[in-house]
Amino acid sequence: MRTLADLAAQQGVGIDRYAHLKPYAAEEFPAPVSSKGSRTQLYDGEQVDAYLLGKPVPPLPDPEVEDDGDLLDRRECAALLGVAPNSWDIYKRDPALTEACIEAGGVDHWPRHAVKAFQAARPGRDAAATRGGRPTRTGDQVPRDQVPALTAELLDADPTTSAATVTERLGVHRDTAQQALTRLRADRIADHIAAHPTLTPAEAAAQLGYPAGQVRRATARAETVLRARSIAPYLDDVAAALHRVGWTTEQAAPDVQFPGDDRVVAALVLDVDQAPAPALVWDERYGWRTAASRRHPITKGAVPPSEGGGVRYLTGGITPPPGDVVTALKVCDE
Repeated sequence: MRTLADLAAQQGVGIDRYAHLKPYAAEEFPAPVSSKGSRTQLYDGEQVDAYLLGKPVPPLPDPEVEDDGDLLDRRECAALLGVAPNSWDIYKRDPALTEACIEAGGVDHWPRHAVKAFQAARPGRDAAATRGGRPTRTGDQVPRDQVPALTAELLDADPTTSAATVTERLGVHRDTAQQALTRLRADRIADHIAAHPTLTPAEAAAQLGYPAGQVRRATARAETVLRARSIAPYLDDVAAALHRVGWTTEQAAPDVQFPGDDRVVAALVLDVDQAPAPALVWDERYGWRTAASRRHPITKGAVPPSEGGGVRYLTGGITPPPGDVVTALKVCDE
């Protein structure tokens, strides 16, 4: 499969120029093979090559004929299971699906047979219902890593699902149920606003069928999630700059967290011995600081840590250019 960047390189032009010319918008140009609504458009290489050579474009396999070897993206996997794409984002953490994941055109895909096997093996709503409520003085009856996926199923079936219902159906603590519901609803509210930017979080929640009395924390967290998504490209650029100067072995995406559901905090671990600090933390309230611990760079509590003991606040505002972050770290190391 090929991305728009691949097509631009094939034509010998930059991606910006290619996106401006939009040759892929021509009526005869092969249609994307990615699912509708996907962020990354993917094209079949054989079809594109044939089109550019002026040859007949070979047809794609009949979409009505399912093959266990078909590669499905997240939306197609979700559709196969009959759940929302957000639910699939939780399911895909299952070890069997993680192992089966295949990257095509920079996008994760899963073989149809792997998704069907997961569907056959997953607990499902019926299994959850048979567990009954949570007995007094017992731990959660469902492993923590399964709670988000099972809660997502309940929310898919009934947007008005309450924490009490999740507690009863899954046999988990009320706090566990409430946290799962808040996070799921917040992510879905943020997704809905991304698709309909004029909506407020409360309006998006209402359109999704969430009762107003149940979503106060979810709407607040949704605003935080949207801010995190907005700042993500900047954080990725800083991560790339740190990798280029040799302070990280891999250009990993920052670990973004939402302490208290109301602020965005991200951590970048500097895993090279000669790095100026064990880790770097970005907080939307004050910008960048160093951290003394690679394992726990983000401290608990709303109060920013004091300088000293490996903690240094970098000047330059909330979002200084990546090069300025590198320069400030070098100064700290001197």
